[in-house]
Amino acid sequence: MERERIDPAGRPSVVAVVPARGGSKGLTGKNLAPVGGIPLVARAVRAASAASRIDRVAVTSDDAAIAEAARDAGAETIVRPIELAGDAASSESALLHALDQLALAGSDPEVLVFIQATSPFIDPDDLDLAVARVLADEADVVFSAVESHAFLWRRDASTGASGVNHDAARRPRRQDREPEFRETGAFYVLRVDGFREAGHRFFGRIEVQLVPEAHALEIDGPAELAIAEALAPTLDGRAWHPRLDVDAVVTDFDGVHTDDTAVVGGDGAEFVRVNRSDGAGVARLRAAGIPVLILSAEQHPVVGARAAKLGVEVLQGIADKGAALTDWAERRGIRLDRIAYLGNDLGDLPALALAGWPVAVADAIPEVRRQARLVLSRRGGDGAVRELADAVLAGRAAVGAAADAPAAPPTPSEGPAPAAEPALANEGALT
Repeated sequence: MERERIDPAGRPSVVAVVPARGGSKGLTGKNLAPVGGIPLVARAVRAASAASRIDRVAVTSDDAAIAEAARDAGAETIVRPIELAGDAASSESALLHALDQLALAGSDPEVLVFIQATSPFIDPDDLDLAVARVLADEADVVFSAVESHAFLWRRDASTGASGVNHDAARRPRRQDREPEFRETGAFYVLRVDGFREAGHRFFGRIEVQLVPEAHALEIDGPAELAIAEALAPTLDGRAWHPRLDVDAVVTDFDGVHTDDTAVVGGDGAEFVRVNRSDGAGVARLRAAGIPVLILSAEQHPVVGARAAKLGVEVLQGIADKGAALTDWAERRGIRLDRIAYLGNDLGDLPALALAGWPVAVADAIPEVRRQARLVLSRRGGDGAVRELADAVLAGRAAVGAAADAPAAPPTPSEGPAPAAEPALANEGALT
């Protein structure tokens, strides 16, 4: 169910900013690393967009691919200057630059929500609770934390290890110790005027927003990324989709329109189960004028019969789906980067590598999930095609609404971005 967004009238504006630079030494391309089929930067945008007390979401980045993923997720983007994107540059410098650019574009928020994309399991409810405390003047800064009762130690080259937060000679029970709080790094809610004056995220009265331990994971390297991928099926809630702006949908058949099983009769005849909801989704795509193709490695009458029932094109007995997709796209005059391809198994990999939107059903093999730009919440034969159809139509509606919206006031450029990143045309530009 859609979250009810609080009417911002009569209260300070709240803007979320996600700094996401392209360089990362611990994990290459970290901010684009997928968890549960969703890039980390898109997960941060999703959390902020779902929070009812956040009015606007922006991502500041020096990387064109990150900016594209952020826009696909529904965020505005701000070009992060090169001098603010190096290893030595602070997050605060990027946030202050983003606030300046937002002000130039006519948005001067009173509350800033600083979100780090490296925390994949941010709960929008926790964001709302933290924002509410700043709006209510309970604090100037609220940051995400978990309780800690850990015994901390520090090593000294001459004296060895010694207790930091405890007397090593006395080991009180957990319930007898006052809790301490470990900063998770997921989010910080800041009063903007105080932040500008201090130039640092911690100032004035500081409070903690406790979050569940399971949501406190921060990704620094491959180990944390693997843990996050394992946790995603359990921790992720409702289905979420980025903005799919495509001109055609191509799908595999077995394992996509079906659950990849078959009933075989005594005479050798095969029967498969399909989902009526998938058929309704295809009908909606056709009604919207979006071409649909079924591309199947199998050569079987049931595939042709289902395609005929749906009223869509079909290519059967295809050994090289990449070549077949390229040929079909050329004949139809459709760019490959404007195609969503839905697959589940090894035979789909060549087509997934070519499509602008490679998509996997929920029960796809790991190789397909890793190559997918989006992993659906539904399994093959259980509404996956309908889920993709709804996402494509929602994306088309969002693009149409954006095109019809009044143009935003121009943002002054501070100079051209590097030629290697044409998608980010003007330094500091909002897109």
